[in-house]
Amino acid sequence: MTQSLTIRRPDDWHLHLRDGAMLAAVLPETARHFARAIIMPNLVPPVVTGADAAAYRSRIMAALPAGMTFTPLMTLYLTEDTDAADVAAAAASGLITAVKLYPAGATTNSASGVRDFDKVRPVLEKMAGIGLPLCVHGEVTGPEVDIFDREAVFIDTVLDPIRRATPGLRVVMEHITTSQAADYVAAGGDTLAATITVQHLMLDRNDMLVGGMRPHYYCLPILKRRDHREALLAAAISGNPRIFLGTDSAPHPTHAKEAECCSAGCFTAPLALSCLAETFEQAGALDRLEAFTSLNGPRFYGLPVNEETITLVKGDPIAWPDRIGAGEATVTLFNPGIPLHWRVEA
Repeated sequence: MTQSLTIRRPDDWHLHLRDGAMLAAVLPETARHFARAIIMPNLVPPVVTGADAAAYRSRIMAALPAGMTFTPLMTLYLTEDTDAADVAAAAASGLITAVKLYPAGATTNSASGVRDFDKVRPVLEKMAGIGLPLCVHGEVTGPEVDIFDREAVFIDTVLDPIRRATPGLRVVMEHITTSQAADYVAAGGDTLAATITVQHLMLDRNDMLVGGMRPHYYCLPILKRRDHREALLAAAISGNPRIFLGTDSAPHPTHAKEAECCSAGCFTAPLALSCLAETFEQAGALDRLEAFTSLNGPRFYGLPVNEETITLVKGDPIAWPDRIGAGEATVTLFNPGIPLHWRVEA
């Protein structure tokens, strides 16, 4: 029997669009379903100033196919040389919605990130004063810390001290992956929120490693144990209004994903809503999908909820392409490894 679910049009609160041919290829895959998205600034070179953000936003809008509606919510890449006045001016003009913190070396194109957090304290204090959110890639990068422990150590040694030293700073912990992060957000009060990705709700490290390495499941932060995935799912369906969707959809050329040293990221945008509907239904929480995808994020960011709606329809298992073209390269789509029965009605 066919079932349907109508929800407010969702937003994606963590998205990589890249640039050039890759931007042109992947942007329609998000704009087809999502009204808005927080756009990651880790280009090469990164989006550091208001002028950089304005130029990147223009390139995004130029790549948007005719007939599609989509609003990119721009961010600035926080460096130790970021000008607090430039950040404030970009926020006051409505150009940017947040600032992104990458610890140096934590993930793709993060070499320009922060090493000495004392050097960014004036920017963080300015952001707290004007209510501009800080989006955080929450991992330490020291070689002495195991890759599976990076998030928990970051909370204790970096994030909690930053928040204590900067009262009022609004923080979004992006792509949380552990029970420790879920617990920290739950206890964090009104100025702390978190996003969760599709892959971290559906997969654990066994899916990536057992029977051979699956490079298209490799992302940063890396997939964790099953009990952490279960804690994330419990958080996503809990009704906590400070937890919402950020796909972290991160396209890379197929050859870079399938290389000896593969790139980190899962390209989930085309299937994100189908995956989430399947996951929430299996958890007996389909009635909470709209809050996670469409309501909680806007409310934390102080933006209106989208007026438009979309309808998800359940039927026979859907088919999707293995890859899409991106200039001279291809991008391989995330495959959750299970049948997906929910599709967004055209």
